[in-house]
Amino acid sequence: MEETIIESGDANKASVATMAESLKARFPEKLRTAQLAVLAIQPGHRVFLGTACATPCGLVNALENLDKPPPDIELVHFITTNAIPHDNAGRAITKYRHRSFFVSSDVRASIEQGLAEYVPIQISQVPGLMSQGMLPIDVAMIQVSPPDAFGFVSLGVSVDIVAAAVTAAQFVIAEVNPNMPRTEGETTLNVEEIDILVPVSTPVTEYVHAPVTEQVVQQIARYIAGIIDDGSTLQIGLGRIPNEALRYLSKRRNLGIHSDLITDSILPLLKKGILTGQNKSHAKGKIVASFALGSRALYDVLDGNARFSFHPITWVADEAIIAAQHKMVSITQAFSIDLTGQVCVDQFEGRLYGGLGAQVEFARGSARSPGGKPIVCLTSTTEDGSQSRIKCVLAPGEAASLARSDVHFVITEFGIAYLHGKSIRERALALISVAHPDFRDSLLDQAKKLGFVESVCTINNVLPYPIEEEHSVELGDGRKVTIRPSMVLDASDIKALFYGLPKNDRYTRFFRHIRSLSADDIQKLCNPDYKLNATFVAIHGTREHGHVVGHAAYFVNPATNIAETAFMVAPAWQRTGLGSHLQRCLVEHAKKRGVSGFQAEILPTNVSMIRLAQKCSDNVSTQRDEDGLHVTMMFQTGGPA
Repeated sequence: MEETIIESGDANKASVATMAESLKARFPEKLRTAQLAVLAIQPGHRVFLGTACATPCGLVNALENLDKPPPDIELVHFITTNAIPHDNAGRAITKYRHRSFFVSSDVRASIEQGLAEYVPIQISQVPGLMSQGMLPIDVAMIQVSPPDAFGFVSLGVSVDIVAAAVTAAQFVIAEVNPNMPRTEGETTLNVEEIDILVPVSTPVTEYVHAPVTEQVVQQIARYIAGIIDDGSTLQIGLGRIPNEALRYLSKRRNLGIHSDLITDSILPLLKKGILTGQNKSHAKGKIVASFALGSRALYDVLDGNARFSFHPITWVADEAIIAAQHKMVSITQAFSIDLTGQVCVDQFEGRLYGGLGAQVEFARGSARSPGGKPIVCLTSTTEDGSQSRIKCVLAPGEAASLARSDVHFVITEFGIAYLHGKSIRERALALISVAHPDFRDSLLDQAKKLGFVESVCTINNVLPYPIEEEHSVELGDGRKVTIRPSMVLDASDIKALFYGLPKNDRYTRFFRHIRSLSADDIQKLCNPDYKLNATFVAIHGTREHGHVVGHAAYFVNPATNIAETAFMVAPAWQRTGLGSHLQRCLVEHAKKRGVSGFQAEILPTNVSMIRLAQKCSDNVSTQRDEDGLHVTMMFQTGGPA
């Protein structure tokens, strides 16, 4: 998790002195200073710390500053802020052992120094460990809002596993902070459930993602946004890429939020009226979350706002609840993935980063959701470009956090790979095609040695997938198709299209008698070198479940700057205008490239293809020889390709 922690905020809602007087009048037996409160912690206690922006930093500091720290204390936590003191060199100097379910920047040094342990577990399973006694909690130290007139405090921005820890703990100490927003949902505790109240007036810690300037991250975010439909329900996840993706959803309608986490990235969409949640199946119209990491601006929006509903992570991350949402989209930022689809989200080459969180439940739940999309995103290389994050096999020290059977969409800055239901060969080719070009040859060689792909396979295209070339068209019979650049994974569908054509159709469209497509033919039709050539497919159905009903390609002769064209349209889709749409797509693409014109070989009996060619431009010439018609279609403008 990459973030900036800010320890300043707006003016207090109430002075600590005024609040302390109120607490003293109502609950005098519970009121303590932080220094006195931590004396309740005894040797051997396991102490839970509240999460993230609600970490009770005053209590933690008081515990660390005890002259005689009690021995054998273990501090247990999810994400924390300032829970572990560090020296000027960045080394952890905590006096206690830590057990963490997430490796944030606050914890990483202590883990590497052997002062803390990382527990790789789905965070929704932690409350069960507590309630079953497998992870007994002696003391819970949390941060809450001031009590209302009825004696109820709010857990504020962090419900997640905090409520479960309070229930499991033998003793509860709470910082009472007037700056903590009162959130709606399952967020309240009665003061009777708290043993000690410690008044504080420090600003609630703020997490702010730095503005993204890297074009790589922006490109991945655009790809993610490009496959999110109107009416989708979103899980955001940690990391710069998922949060950046929300910036590109400003033209969507009726999006919803059902997420373990929310951040400031939702605020622009909320302001524009995009987050209506009208299509949600649960908590319709509500923005559902378990905790928030954000700025004061987000906290001010959350305070008393009934549009938001915070719940324990056990409910928010319930697979059945997630699966029931309309078009549920989960976005998981990964550190690495192998060519079979195994994803690592909490390590890179042995070093621990982040944690499992709720990624597994959201990925599986999204896959079961009607129209849902589980998305894994990652940059194709490390920041310095020295290593590929797409690997033939995961390296030692990189555990498979998401099973390959749970992985659907994988997105890098070079495009989108869809893996679900695909073979190892298809997965490997799809992932190599979205790897960085510098590493594609070596990945392909390794895949061949392991028998993942055939020895004749090549990856010719080195350019990022041009998602801007995708567009939908409505045909003459009312059916809709998406026309897009072809990909390596289209090979089997293009084969099926070819073999579905009548023999005479194959002859007239390719002007040669062929009974099968060779490996070279397939490479040419779905995996061209886009610097010179282009191939497009027409897809009927969704991105993940569509099938190819049409294909069009052009192949440029560098000597003449004129391209040869080829078309295939499934019999059931002929005479619908699909051929015209495909040709129009080729022409527009070729003109942008500066191609001078097209040429095609057409049988004299193929009237429909002749008419199609004549529509291509105003400058069409025809030459007849013994084999058929040689048609040349010149564009008005042209230049070097």
